[in-house]
Amino acid sequence: MRKIMGAKVLFFFALLSFSAVSAFAQDEEDQGLVMNFYKDSCPQAEDIIKEQVKLLYKRHKNTAFSWLRNIFHDCAVQSCDASLLLDSTRRSLSEKETDRSFGLRNFRYIETVKEAVERECPGVVSCADILVLSAREGIVSLGGPYIPLKTGRRDGRRSRADVVEEYLPDHNETISGVLDRFAAMGIDTPGVVALLGAHSVGRTHCVKLVHRLFPEVDPALNPDHVPHMLHKCPDQIPDPKAVQYVRNDRGTPMVLDNNYYRNILDNKGLLIVDHQLAYDKRTRPYVKKMAKSQDYFFKEFSRAITLLSENNPLTGSKGEIRKQCNLANKLH
Repeated sequence: MRKIMGAKVLFFFALLSFSAVSAFAQDEEDQGLVMNFYKDSCPQAEDIIKEQVKLLYKRHKNTAFSWLRNIFHDCAVQSCDASLLLDSTRRSLSEKETDRSFGLRNFRYIETVKEAVERECPGVVSCADILVLSAREGIVSLGGPYIPLKTGRRDGRRSRADVVEEYLPDHNETISGVLDRFAAMGIDTPGVVALLGAHSVGRTHCVKLVHRLFPEVDPALNPDHVPHMLHKCPDQIPDPKAVQYVRNDRGTPMVLDNNYYRNILDNKGLLIVDHQLAYDKRTRPYVKKMAKSQDYFFKEFSRAITLLSENNPLTGSKGEIRKQCNLANKLH
């Protein structure tokens, strides 16, 4: 009898020990997002991504704009899980092919970065982390601030094309709509004003702004800026496939700076949302403050990008580490 009781006690303590180890292992497995997540599993990961982004920027300057747009278009739609990068399949449409993704490009260069990381550490670094870290390095390439960002994201397995319009603001949406959508991600008004400062770089296709030029010119536009816009966008119905666009900032088009805010206060914003940002009573004070101080702009921009990059990520055992960023792994 004593032997049986002793065995039961031993079994009970063994079970407790196993449970504690299991719980510890689960905590270890899902530590969420942390700084330098790959320090043991792939210590060179962040340096490889940084070097690849630099090399690509030297060859193709517009890649930096793409990295920056990617983080908006992926992380703002439910989760920062690289769903944006998935190609269409017979069963689902790619987010890349939705109207909201008009003008997105250079996805093949994400694969270039992924391949370089895979050569060093196969099957370790997620496409979601590559997307976020390439955005960070793209911001630096454009003269913006270096933003310390956490890693440890995993990749989703499905496109979110069916909900893109629900989460991602359109270029010409009302400022109330834009503020509401970002507030749902925990990004406040100064953060939204700073994020829209990304319009300091890159270009806007004529398709997105001709309604401000035709059939009549929007009286809110600076009349000195209109001839340039009409020169670049002469057609009332532009061809979406044609290379017809206006630089967002004619002064410093390749630099992420606070010139955007001075432009929109001078009625030179290309999009309706740019004009509203400058004149809505909720956002105007922050626009004026950022127009005066690039340091303030960079501080708020860094904070907002950090919040965006941490929007509902997949971590631990959720999701997967894709072998190719445009394809979910095959399930066996």
